[in-house]
Amino acid sequence: MTAQASHKAPPPGFALRPTRGKFSIHNGPSYLAEADGDIRSGMWVLDRHCNGHGFMHGGMICAFADSALAWAVWLATGRSSVTIKLTMEFMDIVQEGTWLEAHPEVKGIDGELVHVMCTLVKPGGALVARADAVFRCLRRKSR
Repeated sequence: MTAQASHKAPPPGFALRPTRGKFSIHNGPSYLAEADGDIRSGMWVLDRHCNGHGFMHGGMICAFADSALAWAVWLATGRSSVTIKLTMEFMDIVQEGTWLEAHPEVKGIDGELVHVMCTLVKPGGALVARADAVFRCLRRKSR
């Protein structure tokens, strides 16, 4: 994929996610759904996200899922958080140049612990992976 392709616009309904540090800058860009109540995240799979086989590296899939889950926690609690458990199940490969979406859902909040899950899907709804996680909210509210 060319540098120009890395700046391809996201599908309608998504806006560029503000960067959150060096890791996000290097591994982005990623996008967030714009509509209220829509907590999807999305990204274009670039060559730097791929393994030696030419498809998205499993570690990058984990990082993208983790980011999408943290965003869902932020929207549900208004608090920054840290991942304390992340379990992934992989179902399909993702080729370079593919748009990938994460569809997170907050399953429950138990004090400072937030239980979340998400599915990662390709266009047309093909399931790529599922993530199940627990996040611990930080004591300080961020908003």
